[in-house]
Amino acid sequence: MTLLAFIFWLSCALLVWTQVGYRLALGLVARLRAAGPARELELPAAERELRAPSQEPPVVSLIVAAHDEQEVIAAKVANALALDYPRERLEVIVACDGCGDETAARARGAGADLVLELPRGGKIRAQDAAVAKARGEVLAFSDANSLWDADAARELVAAFADREVGYACGQVHFTAAPGATNQEGLYWRYELSLRELESRLSSITAGNGAIYATRRDSYIVVDPIMGHDLSLPFNIVKEGLRAVYVPTAHAREKMVPSLEGEFERKRRMMSHTWPILLQGGMLSMRGYPPGYALMIVSHRLLRYGSPGLHVTALVSNVALLALGAGIVYAVTLVLQLALLAAAALAGVLPRRALLIARYYVLTTASCAAGLWDWLRHGTSASWEAAEGTR
Repeated sequence: MTLLAFIFWLSCALLVWTQVGYRLALGLVARLRAAGPARELELPAAERELRAPSQEPPVVSLIVAAHDEQEVIAAKVANALALDYPRERLEVIVACDGCGDETAARARGAGADLVLELPRGGKIRAQDAAVAKARGEVLAFSDANSLWDADAARELVAAFADREVGYACGQVHFTAAPGATNQEGLYWRYELSLRELESRLSSITAGNGAIYATRRDSYIVVDPIMGHDLSLPFNIVKEGLRAVYVPTAHAREKMVPSLEGEFERKRRMMSHTWPILLQGGMLSMRGYPPGYALMIVSHRLLRYGSPGLHVTALVSNVALLALGAGIVYAVTLVLQLALLAAAALAGVLPRRALLIARYYVLTTASCAAGLWDWLRHGTSASWEAAEGTR
């Protein structure tokens, strides 16, 4: 019974740490740093420009990998060309990954500087092909359905004023359709608060595909099933550089409308995540500063392993009660079952609190489902647009 109790409370403690405690700890460390001896945690206002006013800003190649995106690609190119960035210093490249529709023609018609028509090889290989043709000092990337604010490119590029920065990602705002049940927006706001603290204290542990950039000499070619969102930040940290979050660089895109659709999207994402975690070097601590290593364990390993922690907590809780454990364990079992019941009830009674419970259960389950998919049949390098995001 003592061993079971230890397993149960350890599982609970790790769950609380990765979901709540980690955020509180980052906030506390940030406060202590700010209250200590003068130390600059953010770029000074004078460094908001990448170079001195007498010099021109760097050439930026904005790369959009697209597969059958004829419905949105023209708007994306128009949005890129309307950015508040010197036109002669901005190159817009659309890399068509085995498109069977009018994506390439519409991208050219909208004014893209370079359109590549490539055989289907997946998003990463399309991006690699575009990088090989790009002339930019800074390589920026975006999705076909993501629209940037006018000043987003300048804000993103300004991060590279610090020579220690090799990767920067901006802030994505998700827009929900009327009647949408997905609670991703709530989670995303919490995730962005973590990202901002990680960036202030060290480096972020993951980025996003809607708005990010690297120095040309920091770009890393990764396995085609291992997306940039997770692969680039930690690899760039291992190279001795920083991966930062730029909250003033904004992009917008549509949210998957349903919780079930969000589960499928995250399931696909996790089938790409587990290879990075287990085979791509993320868990190798060599090259990490100590604080960043703790961030990787807290924010990534424990978060992705939370399905196993939940199952362990539930099974050990039941076993403890079967062996005659006290009332505390009856209460903890009721709480765990209440979470599952609330998630199930949300399917027929879509109340906000119940939908949040369902979102948590489904997104947690997606981590295990993605691992199962990868172990069972591997992960394809190709991708399809998520439901309702175009």
